[in-house]
Amino acid sequence: MEMIKDNNQKRELLNEKNKKLYEDILVYVRLSYNKSEQETEEILMELLDHLLSLQKEDRDASELFGDNPRSYADEIIGELPKTVTRKSLCLFGMGVCYFFATFTFFQGFLTTLLSYIFDHIQTSRTYALGTVFVNSFSSVVIAALVVYGMIRYLRWSCFNTWSKAFEVIFTGVLFGIIPFGLFIALFYFMPAFGVVINLDVYWLMPIGIILFLIGQWLRKRA
Repeated sequence: MEMIKDNNQKRELLNEKNKKLYEDILVYVRLSYNKSEQETEEILMELLDHLLSLQKEDRDASELFGDNPRSYADEIIGELPKTVTRKSLCLFGMGVCYFFATFTFFQGFLTTLLSYIFDHIQTSRTYALGTVFVNSFSSVVIAALVVYGMIRYLRWSCFNTWSKAFEVIFTGVLFGIIPFGLFIALFYFMPAFGVVINLDVYWLMPIGIILFLIGQWLRKRA
């Protein structure tokens, strides 16, 4: 999008203090994912032009954003029209395809590789389709909640200065250890049910490639 490129170039003209403040507002507003992208970028560009004018006149950014930049950003977001675009749907589908493509391909690749190294490893697996469906759907829900949580966290962290050590530990536990534990529990405790099929694990690699290509197609459509 041309407007985003222009915004990136103009931001370099801001001094350090104004740039930090503006980029917090930019991230906060852009992460309102259900808003019109065109109108979002237009209002961000307008804010940037106003801020550059204030800076040129040696005036403080508080004249534009007030004493509470977060509240100012919330007002902007409230005025933007809500929209669920084809791009949003395509990006969601792309993420789902990439997620399963990675998991499926590497499961097939590693199992096939290990079967050549260690002869006792079986090259075929039995899958209960009901269990596969529930686990797949639950995995998408968990992944979507992780992404949503990360977006909410990034918005929450704007306009704040946190200890890097605290941030690394907090985000690692919240978006790493907990979701990983849920995935493990899901696949370990879910009972097998539904139609059972037997599949050679090397077939998981072409399935993963097909899912990746679908994800690529959705990315181009976005």
